Amino acid sequence: QVQLVESGGGLVQPGGSLRLSCAASGSIFSLYDMGWYRQAPGKQRELVAIITSDGSTHYLNSVKGRFTISRDNAKNTVYLQMISLKFEDTAVYYCNARRTVENYWGQGTQVTVSS
Repeated sequence: QVQLVESGGGLVQPGGSLRLSCAASGSIFSLYDMGWYRQAPGKQRELVAIITSDGSTHYLNSVKGRFTISRDNAKNTVYLQMISLKFEDTAVYYCNARRTVENYWGQGTQVTVSS
């Protein structure tokens, strides 16, 4: 079992920045592919960014160049640095840990981009 706890969400103006953190516990963090997903009201959950156990990254096209995913295996934490935030980035952001058939989710953290 893996427990995931997100933090760092909040209210930010367009063009602003936030850094989300996801602290993991319960298993060997470095073995998991870690991802950030988001879900806006009335929309399906979508993959924002993923960082694999070997450090490879992949991003949703609309966030490329603005968001950066990283991980610190010593701290069992994955981060999502977000800059140049736009109204359309408003959503609940979820942390995900995946390895073979294992798939875990955090409780989510709200990001609201508003003037």
